[in-house]
Amino acid sequence: PVRSQTGSATMETAIRVDRAVTTLVNVFTVEPDNQPKMLALLEEGTQTTFSRMPGWISTSLLRSRDGRQVVVYSQWRDGRDIEAFRQDPRMKPYFEQFGALAKHEAFTCDVSYSLHAEAQTMA
Repeated sequence: PVRSQTGSATMETAIRVDRAVTTLVNVFTVEPDNQPKMLALLEEGTQTTFSRMPGWISTSLLRSRDGRQVVVYSQWRDGRDIEAFRQDPRMKPYFEQFGALAKHEAFTCDVSYSLHAEAQTMA
């Protein structure tokens, strides 16, 4: 399993309104036969490279049930860390492989609203 940059063996992605975290969302549109390949490539890249980048906090992979999309939800310390990640020469082979498998859209964002079941039961 991937370790957090603090070294703990487990980490959880917390989706909450928090200006201290910048979210990077990548949406890959693939042919259904390519979805498993894309997921494997993203998982391998996250375990070996992406998670070791400065400012990286977490990555979650989501796959559509129809096999046509893969969504990557990544949390980073800030936009500068995301830009450094994108410019790192180690990313070029991954980006080329992604391009061969899928159409790609990416954007950074901030969480503006989040409600969790625990919060509802406490009220």
